Amino acid sequence: MNLLENTREALRSIKANMLRTILTALIIAIGVTALVGCLTVIDGIQSSVNSSFAGLGANAFDVRNRDIYKIRKGGEKEKRYPPIDYREAKLYKEKFGHSAITGLKVNVTFNAEVKYESKQTNPNTRVIGSDENYLDIKGFKVSTGRVFSPNDLEMGTNVCILGVDVVSQIFDKNINPMDKEVTILGQKMKVIGLLEKKGSMMGGGDDRVIFVPLETGRKMAEGRSLTYDIVTSVPNITDIENTIEEARGIMRKVRQDEIGKPDSFSIERSDSLAKQSESITDILRMAGFGIGFITLLGAAIALMNIMLVSVTERTQEIGIRKSLGATPFLIRLQFLMEAIVICLLGGLGGIILAIVIGNLFAQLLMGDSAGFIVPWVWMTLGITVCVGVGLFSGIYPAYKASKLDPIESLRYE
Repeated sequence: MNLLENTREALRSIKANMLRTILTALIIAIGVTALVGCLTVIDGIQSSVNSSFAGLGANAFDVRNRDIYKIRKGGEKEKRYPPIDYREAKLYKEKFGHSAITGLKVNVTFNAEVKYESKQTNPNTRVIGSDENYLDIKGFKVSTGRVFSPNDLEMGTNVCILGVDVVSQIFDKNINPMDKEVTILGQKMKVIGLLEKKGSMMGGGDDRVIFVPLETGRKMAEGRSLTYDIVTSVPNITDIENTIEEARGIMRKVRQDEIGKPDSFSIERSDSLAKQSESITDILRMAGFGIGFITLLGAAIALMNIMLVSVTERTQEIGIRKSLGATPFLIRLQFLMEAIVICLLGGLGGIILAIVIGNLFAQLLMGDSAGFIVPWVWMTLGITVCVGVGLFSGIYPAYKASKLDPIESLRYE
């Protein structure tokens, strides 16, 4: 009895016990779905994150207010650093000159309501004041209309550029938003541009945004203390480290940081966020693999139990085969092939479920920014694991079957 005949015999045995086979394969399918599905979700999330950071470019960095930690170290309260104000941001931009492109922005509010006629958005719209460079550096593209003109930026005119989520909430599909007036924080604003869909991590915040000229944003937030963020982009990525050090020196002078004292601001490269997200997803992959492995281990134990039952039920069949000349090796091979075939059937079903469920969860978590993932690596891993589970689950029952005495087997009732 060769390998092909053993495979045929395994399929005949599977067909003869169809219900048991389906239930066993379902156990394996659930285990594979847990393994491949978790890894597919994580890959989908990582794909969305990479897409979100792609527009930022690896040749940009941000200068922001230093984080404030309200904790005590060695009995001393952590020092509070003042926010980066308008004068410091403008001075930084002037001192940097033309060696790099610098953009400024300020968060006017994170919870604005935008109104047009009888419609209004939820109070979760972000209003940002920006200069002429910020949108381009951060990857915001205007699909319709124009960006801010020098006159808009200098005079602080009441104009705005809307994100796609804002447009969909306050304008009907048959209405062209261009040149319409919307109300933001009690002020009338003329729509001069519409942004392309950008997407963002965990909820699409970059599409629920309104940009106004920097001076306009300052007027809208009159009476409130604002913190300004600075983004700098260099033409050549090979120069970024030198440019960061140059930016640090300029900002220390602007902020009048004392020699030997730490920076009163923070500098963060755009690609560092992507690297941090990759390290997080690596941890999630390990956790997903662990969950899938535990599920598959339970499936393997269940399959082993079913194979032991199968050996008991087919004791007489084993005795007949041995009496006809089947060697212990061929008996072992027969039961191993049966276990592997069941695992492969369950594995294929589990992989199909994992692709569907994994991509569905990625879409729910990340929105449209998560593309459809076909995880070839994890599919290959799933099939390999299925074969391994089949061997693990079938080797002891196969060994037990091969050791049965043919005479005693024939007498078995």
